[in-house]
Amino acid sequence: MLTTIIIAGIFNLTFAIFHLFFWKLFGWNKQLPKLGFVNSGIMQILNIQLIFYFIFSAIVCFICYEELSDTRLGHLFLLGNSIFWLLRTIQQFIFFKKNHYAIHILTVLFICGSILFALPLFLGNQCF
Repeated sequence: MLTTIIIAGIFNLTFAIFHLFFWKLFGWNKQLPKLGFVNSGIMQILNIQLIFYFIFSAIVCFICYEELSDTRLGHLFLLGNSIFWLLRTIQQFIFFKKNHYAIHILTVLFICGSILFALPLFLGNQCF
């Protein structure tokens, strides 16, 4: 169970690194100004906040893995992260209706994230 929590932390850290490349990957220096000043700023702020959250969540998984597996608060944290990835999966179908292999790969990854964070809740002896 503890290994699953560490892997879940690595999963979120990997997404933090992925989000660091959004500016270059999606050509945001040229694309975001088309949105206008406010929307461009919002996109970048949201991305930076996601990077922070992913890093923070990963650090909690690396440092507090025993507490995550043994306490009610830890279970709530794991459940919240699992729901985060589940909601992100659902949003794939709402906002990305195009049939593209990259969208399908991300959808599978988001499902994996939801399972990774939920798995310790089902493997542990304690419940809420």
